[in-house]
Amino acid sequence: MESIVLDYTNISDVMTDDELSQLQPEVEKAFQTTLQKIGAGSDFLGWVSLPKEVTDDFLQDVQQTAKDLRTKSDIIISIGIGGSYLGAKAVIEALQGPFGGHRADDVPMLFAGQNVSSWYMHDMLQLLDGKDFSLIVISKSGTTTEPGLAFRILKNALEEKYGKDGAKGRIVAITDKSRGALKQLATDEGYKTYVIPDDVGGRFSVLTPVGLLPIACAGIDIQKFVNGFKAMDDTLTNETDLTKNPALAYAAIRSLLYRKGKKIELLVNFEPALHSISEWWKQLFGESEGKDGKALFPASVDFTTDLHSMGQLIQDGERTLFETFVIVSKSRHSVLIPHDDKNLDGLNYLEGKNLDAINFSAYQGTTLAHRDGGAPSMTIELPDITPCYIGQLLYFFEIAVAVSGYMLDVNPFNQPGVEAYKKNMFALLGKSGFEADNEALTKRIQGMQAKRIGA
Repeated sequence: MESIVLDYTNISDVMTDDELSQLQPEVEKAFQTTLQKIGAGSDFLGWVSLPKEVTDDFLQDVQQTAKDLRTKSDIIISIGIGGSYLGAKAVIEALQGPFGGHRADDVPMLFAGQNVSSWYMHDMLQLLDGKDFSLIVISKSGTTTEPGLAFRILKNALEEKYGKDGAKGRIVAITDKSRGALKQLATDEGYKTYVIPDDVGGRFSVLTPVGLLPIACAGIDIQKFVNGFKAMDDTLTNETDLTKNPALAYAAIRSLLYRKGKKIELLVNFEPALHSISEWWKQLFGESEGKDGKALFPASVDFTTDLHSMGQLIQDGERTLFETFVIVSKSRHSVLIPHDDKNLDGLNYLEGKNLDAINFSAYQGTTLAHRDGGAPSMTIELPDITPCYIGQLLYFFEIAVAVSGYMLDVNPFNQPGVEAYKKNMFALLGKSGFEADNEALTKRIQGMQAKRIGA
């Protein structure tokens, strides 16, 4: 089986191989800290060994549950936020392509609980009218605001449609093994349940039921997806030399560029199907590294689309960014450019060419132009977009962010900053126990000198 390749040719203007090799001891220490689960946040390193621990019996159970839900549903809704939805969404969109859910044999997989927009929920409820639907609710505690509200609303709609007893067979809860509001509700109501492992954080949970059940419900072969993780695990964990281990090289290069003054990493793709992979990647790196006033800012663009919007800034803007391209080596389909007798658009010179060949030339031209403009780049070459290779890619990034985080001297597995907005929101909403904060925040808001322009 082919594997992922990291090409860092277009970094050589700002980094030497000597500089990279000097990081070997630091990289190896961070890697061993990850594999041995002995560093900061070690109680959340269960994801490292998941590729070896996923059993055939477990996968068969998940696949059967997915089959049951698909059989009785026109639409399946997965409720969760952050890592409880981004991984599954990324995999599903990558493998179904830009028009997934619109084909005759597709059971659309929708997502809820990732926002508190009344517009979003209103339109979802309208879409469900007259349709058979089922719910997957994902929350370790069951009290996270966004998924909690979405589940309350959608469970109510489900029970109104099927009755309380009928709704039970259309709800699957993925939650803590023994405690929490959702676990209690699932036990009381008799929902089918799966466990979120205690030692796996949300953004690393795509190889648990959190990711696998929604992915299976989308009709994707989760055995092949898991095999991709296993293959990448075999590739990475037996090799500590960063010149032979692409994930270690990626972590080392981005760390070196950060130390040289780069502040922004752009993840770039040339395939629309990979857009949500970038969204998952942004959470993975942003939430893992963004602590103690440190970290590269993870951003993303979709090319060639964003070459006509962000391309100018990347080419000529402040030189504080670098790019990481994700390209797909295999041409998926042959779509040839036809001849046009009038040739008013001047495109007959491309007659007979495959769109993928044109796309690849756009990639090559872009990397060279951006290199000339002072925006270095590296490229992650994905052999194909299949369940196996997408699994490889996700585990590649998970290992890389752990190593990179330890090199940055932060705990890559906590997210203390996320609690700040929650505390303020709970106080302003009048949640019990936040009365003093409510009073202080209300006075603060009322005391602010408003500066507004416009009606």
